[in-house]
Amino acid sequence: MLVLSLLPALVCAQLAHSVRLELTTNQNIEESFDVTPLARQGVLVTVRRGDYYDTTPARFQFSKYDTDLKPLWTTEYKQDPRFEPTLSYHNDHYLYWLFREKESAAIQVSRLSLDDGLIEHFQGELISQMDMQHFKVLGNTAYVGGYYRNRPVVMTFSFFDRTNRVLPGLYTNHLEINSLEIDETRQEVHVLVHSLRRNCQFSIRSYSYEGKPLRTVTFDGSKYSLISGKLVPAGDNEMLLVGNYSTDCTPYSQGIYVTRIRPGEPGRPDAVTVHTNDIRYIEFSQLQNFFNYLKPKRQERLLARVLKKKEEGKDVKFRYRLLVHDLIPTKDGLTLLAEVYYPQYRGTSLPYSGGMMRSTDRYFEGYRYTHAFLCGFDKQGKLLWDNCLAIQNLNSPELTEMVQVSQQGDLMVLAYPQDGEIHTEVIQGSKVLKPRENYTLKTNSDNEKVLYSTHENLAAWYDHYFLACGFQKIGEKGYSGSPREVFYINKLNYSLTDLQNGPATDATPAKKRTAPNGASGRQSSRKTSGSEQ
Repeated sequence: MLVLSLLPALVCAQLAHSVRLELTTNQNIEESFDVTPLARQGVLVTVRRGDYYDTTPARFQFSKYDTDLKPLWTTEYKQDPRFEPTLSYHNDHYLYWLFREKESAAIQVSRLSLDDGLIEHFQGELISQMDMQHFKVLGNTAYVGGYYRNRPVVMTFSFFDRTNRVLPGLYTNHLEINSLEIDETRQEVHVLVHSLRRNCQFSIRSYSYEGKPLRTVTFDGSKYSLISGKLVPAGDNEMLLVGNYSTDCTPYSQGIYVTRIRPGEPGRPDAVTVHTNDIRYIEFSQLQNFFNYLKPKRQERLLARVLKKKEEGKDVKFRYRLLVHDLIPTKDGLTLLAEVYYPQYRGTSLPYSGGMMRSTDRYFEGYRYTHAFLCGFDKQGKLLWDNCLAIQNLNSPELTEMVQVSQQGDLMVLAYPQDGEIHTEVIQGSKVLKPRENYTLKTNSDNEKVLYSTHENLAAWYDHYFLACGFQKIGEKGYSGSPREVFYINKLNYSLTDLQNGPATDATPAKKRTAPNGASGRQSSRKTSGSEQ
């Protein structure tokens, strides 16, 4: 049992307000705001404006701010009326926007320099009109992934000569693109795909910068089917692949997996099959802290039931939907962060004879998050620790990454936004250094209060700083006049200096853990007048 008198060092560290930027919104036009954290380079704010009832092209305004949220430069771009914005991507030097022409294969890629705001445009055509879902840029080539006639396709588009080509080996029935990843060090492109047929094979198709096939690594899905995968370099000629898996070829996960990939010599596209013996599978019940989001008594009953079934020689399988984040590199290896969620529906019922009710329609309401869990691996893929963060009553209309991680040495601050507050927890591996705390976002004046918050987002920025953004209605205390609406960006500070040598509690077992009860990259916030985008 944790005694507060033993924790004087833990009380000092908490989330603190640093700087706030407010941008006035216009109720009469359609607006959207996108915030792109640029680490120590600052932050980029993209504002798109256009009259909701007009067909005139929208205007893009790009503004870069330093780490104190002071303006550095602003540039504007009037959108070509033929094109509509589709996808975006950014690296350390540029922000890219992919535009497409309706009912056409014509595209435009706009490249914004993050140093000085210079904008360049590259227009061309893809080989065919397609449903675009993935967009990455490597060097001076854009890679666009999606579907054409229900088959997956990835196309390249060169900024130099406006030429394009289709990456071979992907245009196949019953195949789905899981992700499109680029390796700037090796100058390679990896397309992760899985089959929708029986056995659900998962494969990594690797290509050169020019789009030539290098290798294919296939994972046998007869016993375990991989649902998703994230790649991270693990050496000069090795990569770690980490993700979630199922045993019945469904999107419901039974656990996580990790495996090492040795690509071998480039230029040999022969398929290499990785068998289940070469992969480490970890069921959710094998994680020490996965169920810590439950109330203690409920957790005890669940774990007792698991133990009883295992003693009887029966398999215990849990099925969850996971949103797996990009892998977090650490000095020891990497950290996997995933959020557990489920879609919510509301049904309508109508009476019929006999006084009974029958359900007629189901309406999708959004996504409910229950908890997030983290797993630390070494560079060989061995599981070192796991931990859990309870998420209470958090709903989102879009499936987006809510939990953010600020890594400070071997300590981590976990945080997520909800109803105008930021919820935090501090961990060190499997230990909880500081249980849940709630922080209310502050305005620029003590005489003001936040009346309403919406489209809340949070991003781990750099060092021990976070960025919180969204829309708020703000009114003066004791004044009944009309509130003002702003798009806000709050710089928040969570320094763990006082926690580095402080005591900690092990997250397991449930009785010994002080935890709350209860159940990219690029951040964006949107506001529209008229109807919701």
